[in-house]
Amino acid sequence: MKVIVDTSIWSLALRHEDQSSLPCVKELRGLIEDYRVQMMGPIRQEILSGIRSESQFNRLKKNLSGFADLPILTEDYVRAARYFNLCRSKGIQGSNTDFLICAVSVQNELPIYTTDNDFKLFAKHIPIRLYKP
Repeated sequence: MKVIVDTSIWSLALRHEDQSSLPCVKELRGLIEDYRVQMMGPIRQEILSGIRSESQFNRLKKNLSGFADLPILTEDYVRAARYFNLCRSKGIQGSNTDFLICAVSVQNELPIYTTDNDFKLFAKHIPIRLYKP
């Protein structure tokens, strides 16, 4: 089973000084070795955003190129908007990107691997599955 790996996990793996000691980084490494990581364009954009060095940007872009993006359809954007509206009506805020991740996750029946606690709140109201190592 493939797993959508959220930016929060990638960020820890790519930016943490002693990354090998973090359990979530070890898990990500295992998912990569098992070819189970599913990338999405918006996640790729978030990972690459904010990198100041052109050489670092190009190196990371190249390293991420091995992960194909899951197609995002018009209905995914509509579902994301519905999820945004539903959660907002319950007093839960989230980013458009987070709700798009949720919509694509539901459409493709893929769990989301994240350290972002907002997804736990979303899961109370929308049918996402969170990946638990």
